[in-house]
Amino acid sequence: MAKIGVLGAGSWGTALALLLHGNGHKVTMWSALEDEIEMLRTKREHISKLPGVKLPEDMEFTADLEEAMREKDVLVLAVPSPFTRGTARKMKPYLKKGQLIVDVAKGIEETTTMTLSQQIGQELPEANVAVLSGPSHAEEVGRGLPTTVVVGAKSRETAEYLQDIFMNEVFRVYTSPDIIGMELGGSLKNVIALAAGIADGLGCGDNTKAALITRGIAEITRLGVKMGGNRQTFSGLTGMGDLIVTCASMHSRNRRAGILIGQGKSMQEAMDEVQMVVEGVYSTKAAVKLADEYHVSMPIVREVDAVLFGGKPAKKALSDLMMRDGRMENTGLSWTE
Repeated sequence: MAKIGVLGAGSWGTALALLLHGNGHKVTMWSALEDEIEMLRTKREHISKLPGVKLPEDMEFTADLEEAMREKDVLVLAVPSPFTRGTARKMKPYLKKGQLIVDVAKGIEETTTMTLSQQIGQELPEANVAVLSGPSHAEEVGRGLPTTVVVGAKSRETAEYLQDIFMNEVFRVYTSPDIIGMELGGSLKNVIALAAGIADGLGCGDNTKAALITRGIAEITRLGVKMGGNRQTFSGLTGMGDLIVTCASMHSRNRRAGILIGQGKSMQEAMDEVQMVVEGVYSTKAAVKLADEYHVSMPIVREVDAVLFGGKPAKKALSDLMMRDGRMENTGLSWTE
């Protein structure tokens, strides 16, 4: 049995806390919001974020960060990506050297273009930082539906330790040393999911969705490989797998926000209606910066940016994507005659 602190009590943090408790670990959940902790403690349920998923009586809840971190074998950092750096900074006074932290959010910091593990490493250089990612909606994990994910870590020992802690009969965990590839896949798929949602809101069909998914993973892979990720990672669970589920599912806050934007709502109106952090919005500007820095063609990402932040009509963005100059699908191929 491991002692685990889950920092962040939204839908994903709550679902993982329940999973880890079910695996026989001692779990303490933390939130910076006193009202949220009181709700979890008294209702044993996250009424707004994960309704119907009951939490066990022996699970502990606290708004005291020091208490949540004290004597823990593993800290699961589950706050939304815009709050990752700030939370890591608050953790510093209570961190023990070599503390194992698993980040389970997805995003890229707009100002620095750093991934979440890089932000945590910068704020907490004495920590051992790993990531968990893959196609894993909290709504389904909380209900115990079969799910597969990947743990990324610097050492095989750490990855296999975490694999053992998280894995059970409905939650299969693979391991990988490619942290940067995993994080880029998990972050950039949110931008493509916004595009998929916008297309849905415009009334497009399955053909459009398939095109956005396949051309989207091509963009993600081009950038990811340039930044040091392994090509195979982007065809796996944390690349194509996560992209498919985020573009296709109504559990996806990014797709839902995109649908609203495609129907004519502004970015802010869409985010307000979804009532959750739409992480693709925060990753879009960072993705454009990275595309410029690494000289990578990312037309879908650029059109999403133009719609979100440039006031471009969604229908015009789709038209411009369709009417780009003709080219080969796979530039690595050559004609035999």
